[in-house]
Amino acid sequence: MQKTIAATGLVCALVSGALPPPAPAPRVSPAHAARTPPAHPAQVSPAHAARTPADCGRLRGLRLPASVIGLPTTGGEVTAARTVAPAGGGTSATGAYCRVDAALHPVDPRAPDITLRVALPQRWNGKSMMFGGGGYDGTIPDVTGDVPFGPTDRPRPLGRGYATYAGDSGHQAAPDFTPTTSLDGSFGVNDEAVRNFAGDALKKTHDAAGHIIRTHYRAAPAHRYIAGGSSGGREALAVAQRWPTDFDGVISAYPAWNAAALNLFFGYEAQLLSRPGAFLNRAEQDLLYRGVMRSCDGDDALRDGVISHEAGCRFDPRTLRCPGGGDTADTCLSDRQIHAVEALSSPLRWTYRLASGETGYPGFPFLSGADMTTPLLGMGARAPGNPMPKDSGYGVQFWDQWVRYFVTRDPAHDPLAVDPRRPGAWRHRISRLSALQDVNDADLRRFAAAGGKLLLLHGTADELVSHRSTVEYFRRVQRRVGPHATDSFARLYLIPGANHVNVDASFAASYDSLSALEDWTEHGTAPSRPVVTDAGPAGHARTRPLCAFPSWPRYRGHGDPAAARSFTCHSTPPRT
Repeated sequence: MQKTIAATGLVCALVSGALPPPAPAPRVSPAHAARTPPAHPAQVSPAHAARTPADCGRLRGLRLPASVIGLPTTGGEVTAARTVAPAGGGTSATGAYCRVDAALHPVDPRAPDITLRVALPQRWNGKSMMFGGGGYDGTIPDVTGDVPFGPTDRPRPLGRGYATYAGDSGHQAAPDFTPTTSLDGSFGVNDEAVRNFAGDALKKTHDAAGHIIRTHYRAAPAHRYIAGGSSGGREALAVAQRWPTDFDGVISAYPAWNAAALNLFFGYEAQLLSRPGAFLNRAEQDLLYRGVMRSCDGDDALRDGVISHEAGCRFDPRTLRCPGGGDTADTCLSDRQIHAVEALSSPLRWTYRLASGETGYPGFPFLSGADMTTPLLGMGARAPGNPMPKDSGYGVQFWDQWVRYFVTRDPAHDPLAVDPRRPGAWRHRISRLSALQDVNDADLRRFAAAGGKLLLLHGTADELVSHRSTVEYFRRVQRRVGPHATDSFARLYLIPGANHVNVDASFAASYDSLSALEDWTEHGTAPSRPVVTDAGPAGHARTRPLCAFPSWPRYRGHGDPAAARSFTCHSTPPRT
């Protein structure tokens, strides 16, 4: 029987890209590089600068010379500057600040501008925070916003006195694409726009914002941070690798670091779910999720709606098989549906060579805790097709845009006609894109030598960017840098029950990663026994220990099950 489900709205953001590292800049003392901001003729101490900022309106029309930008542009200018009055309340409160909008112009006149925004608080703390974007970008992230998995009991960066900034990655999304979806890939037909999106715009935006900050405060930031999730998480890793002295601290959440490889998996997903009878409707998606939870919730000695040991969950979807294997009811799964779910939950490998060196993608935890029913982030409401339905899963829509604008550069091309395992004539183009979009070198030695610190965060119920991929990235860092050296500057925290951008998560993670990063970067105090809070309406502020990889939280068997002190971090390495 044919099964359909109602369309649902709302989604998150995912991204692609970063380029191979450029030729190294002239070296300075690493210890000095991370702590000393760029020279400026009118530099004064941040404390003094906070009391004597320039008039906001005088920034309007400020030139942004190409000479202050570390990658080629034709310069730019501030297009608007106005004072914003104090607003909001509680943790979202902001004091008065100067909002500055600017544009950087491309070398190729056919390429779009990079637009960016800077928020300059009247009471500046002497630091800066760059926010990463999401999806295919095309809009400027909210400079009054928070870091991923941000705390519910602390002010956001602008409210703490940070000068904050962000850019649109070098193109502007079409009006019919909302900022919450970031699914307009049409800019992919222009080479400079692709390079900007893949990473160049990060450096250009950072340098332009730095010029504006120095002009306004007559001082450079004493400490510089960047935070982002999904594609913004990839961007955060990209700057640490490509420009290791630009930032002192990096927060990277659920990063799509191997973006081209992830795109290929999305294409594999599109082909799997477009086959007759393979797609699961919402009732069947929910059936699968409830089956997984019944089987694995409790493996940590507590039934609490969270699978703490994702790697230890081995749910067999064949226990939900319909009699005879046919598609007979919403209360069971057909053989075709079971095959699709098993394939999406398993690694994908390809036999051809990509320039980035990636050979596969590890699959998703759909059989170990990820919920396919999350609106658009999971499987979506309708099977993939051509044209791609707007209520299909986010990943297959992402593939649709990549095929039509990045790979074939033919807006009419059928996304299902490109096989990610056997791309044929498109193999060379896909390989070239992988060199741009996969941030896979994991060589953070220069970042570490400069005193940089990295916090990696990923939920084990992520349905859009697999946490298994982040585990692989972290292991590469350990192999490249060495396990002991890695521990001196980087941490990976896997958060059970947390999903992509905390949308309807079984554990809506809230953690003050910014304060932890400040303590580590500015005072040399590494994170110790961190605690994460469930900020979801059903979580009632329960807490869990935030366990450093490869450990996971296990209930002691006694004590308050809503308190982190009742758990230990159990060391059982997760599978890849």
